[in-house]
Amino acid sequence: MLPAYVEYYKPTNLFEALEMFMGLKIADKQPMYFSGGTEILTLGRLNIDTPRSIIDIKGIPECTVFEKTSEFLTIGATVPLTAIEDDDSFPLLTNVSNEIADRTARNKITIGGNICGKIFYREGVLPFLLADSYLVIASFQGIKQMPISTNFNKELMLDEGELLVNIRTDSYFLHLPFISKKIRKQWETGYPLITGAAMKVDGHIRMAFSGVCPFPFRSFEMEQEINHSTLSIESRIENALHQLPEPILDDIEGSREYRLFVLRNLLMDFLLELEVV
Repeated sequence: MLPAYVEYYKPTNLFEALEMFMGLKIADKQPMYFSGGTEILTLGRLNIDTPRSIIDIKGIPECTVFEKTSEFLTIGATVPLTAIEDDDSFPLLTNVSNEIADRTARNKITIGGNICGKIFYREGVLPFLLADSYLVIASFQGIKQMPISTNFNKELMLDEGELLVNIRTDSYFLHLPFISKKIRKQWETGYPLITGAAMKVDGHIRMAFSGVCPFPFRSFEMEQEINHSTLSIESRIENALHQLPEPILDDIEGSREYRLFVLRNLLMDFLLELEVV
């Protein structure tokens, strides 16, 4: 639980939220934006990264939007994962998000909180990386829209005080062929070992992973090797494995060797299921 001395604020618009953050920062009150709050509570229990003040952004309309048009699907940062799976406008995102924790927890976990979190899995970002989504970010200089490919590198790159408002995805990507799998060593809702997601776009397979390295990622180098159709499937997989952005994790959830075994099988599944689509 949060300590009793944490101050709580609830702005009604983006400008007010940014001003609050700046004022609290100047007052040395260590502000933190708050949407679902599940990770803040988890880290607070461990006395890790406990804020002295929280700014609840759930009352800001741009952060709660959930809208689909002929051009874009726009999902506000404070939309809970259960709303995403119940709506199912983006089936790949549904498949990935409904494997995060259990439904009770997903009622609180928000898509923005998952993407911006400090726990390294952050699986919610994988479909957006594959779909070349755009991030709408509020800053002291105004509102900006940025491709996720340029603003997510191991983590969401936000300057201090900046706020993820919503995520926009081109409708073209919403119903393309895909596959997603989450592999766990423990109980059904325990932390995952590896989550993998793949999408077939214009005849090419795109891939993104969580739990392989200490950050979620999409690797263009791995995709280039996987789509090298003149080689055997086995050669393509081995070549792709040599393009990982960092060494494979080795931790209490699973050894490096076991993760490599799981990843190799995931790549095989991606090829067998998507190449013929």
